[in-house]
Amino acid sequence: MVAHRFKRVLVMEIKALKRLSFFVLSVAILGVPGVCGGYEIPQFADVTVHDPDVIKVGHIYYVFGSHLSSAKSTDLIKWEQVSVDLQPGSTGNRLVPDIFEEFREVFELIGTKDTWAKTVIMLNGKYYMYFSVSTWGSSKSAIALATSENIEGPYRYEGIVLTSGFEETYDPLIHPNAIDPHVFWDKENRLWMVYGSYFGGIYILEMDPETGLPCEQGYGKRLAGGFHAPMEGPYILYSPHTDYYYLFLSFGTLSYSGGYNIRVARSKEADGPYYDSMGNDMRGARGNALDSYGTKIVGNFRFTESGIGYVSPGHNSAYYDSELDKYFVFFHTRFPRMGEVHNLRVHQMFFNYEGWPIMTPHRYGGETLESYSEAEVAGIYQYINHGRDTSSHIKESTNIELKQDGSILREGDVCGGWELSSNGCIELTIDGREYDGVVLKQWDNGLKKEVMVFAALSTENGVSIWGSKISN
Repeated sequence: MVAHRFKRVLVMEIKALKRLSFFVLSVAILGVPGVCGGYEIPQFADVTVHDPDVIKVGHIYYVFGSHLSSAKSTDLIKWEQVSVDLQPGSTGNRLVPDIFEEFREVFELIGTKDTWAKTVIMLNGKYYMYFSVSTWGSSKSAIALATSENIEGPYRYEGIVLTSGFEETYDPLIHPNAIDPHVFWDKENRLWMVYGSYFGGIYILEMDPETGLPCEQGYGKRLAGGFHAPMEGPYILYSPHTDYYYLFLSFGTLSYSGGYNIRVARSKEADGPYYDSMGNDMRGARGNALDSYGTKIVGNFRFTESGIGYVSPGHNSAYYDSELDKYFVFFHTRFPRMGEVHNLRVHQMFFNYEGWPIMTPHRYGGETLESYSEAEVAGIYQYINHGRDTSSHIKESTNIELKQDGSILREGDVCGGWELSSNGCIELTIDGREYDGVVLKQWDNGLKKEVMVFAALSTENGVSIWGSKISN
């Protein structure tokens, strides 16, 4: 199947049309206390939730993660911890008060007393929590189910949904690991579960909405990976604006030195096949060529002027809020020189004119997308090119200047050009590569001020770039 690539002539035609109608999602500001020069300062409150999966109930956003941690927020800025990581031998967790008794069956099967990534969905008038149970490096894993009448619990054990690694015919090179579930509805109201990781790759199963269990026996259909390709944390989001399903994956491993980074591919069907922006079928994403697959939206970085940076950002979920008409990406991240300490982060997400997601450089603070003049955008920026690698290396920003005449300078020499279009959209050419994205104002929590930023993507090589302004 030919992937979704545009020939040069089509790109030129689309860019001409883009001047009239450039597809980007508009955003509306959420009020937060504190004012600085007329700008409402975000009052961030952090929480710790590893492998966050999002669900919105009423006006409240909830995230559920590994080890029974969870948190909630009404504005995606100020978060409140609902439950904390399960401690060895402890009881009294708000989600599952006596987890060792409640989940005894699956714990005894796997030989552990902890839960990993989970997903929560409303089904049959209850909240269904699918959770994974495994031990590090083992393919003997299980996805189990617990339900509750209340989103905050208590959840009662219902049984095992899927296991892996127990069959005599199990081949860890081609069969999946039963962890990291995400259960979701497609646009035709069919229920699916995407799951998997290292070992045989990422798989998808159709689910029975009456029972919440797989429609058929077996592992389902492979979407990506295999042969011990280091990828995990699959999440599928449907966009009604682009009419694509987006498969998010985390390449690498989760530790500080593991090089976690978030990549995306898309398909017109929930069960694939999924292709990245370069036209690669994600079923081929394995082996030594792994880094050439997946459109990368964020990896290790640090803005040197403001000090803001992430290490091993990953295992994300994503959400389209139809009331606000906004897209968000939720993930956990570690930080430069802080070891395994991690927190939840939420960034706003847009789509460029070819329908590929781009993530904003700073965490969501209630910003509004607007149209800006060349004079407002021109200036010196901290610049990050996220590249295509999966490594522990932290990319440090360099400075580039967007001149008002449309040129881009690096260390005084011209390295490209830029051009604004309507609705806060921007085209940049840097070192001969074209990038399309957005410009908007965000709160820089390191510099403690509102700054102009840009976020853009090259669909040709699947690389994202960011800029955060430091001077006019």
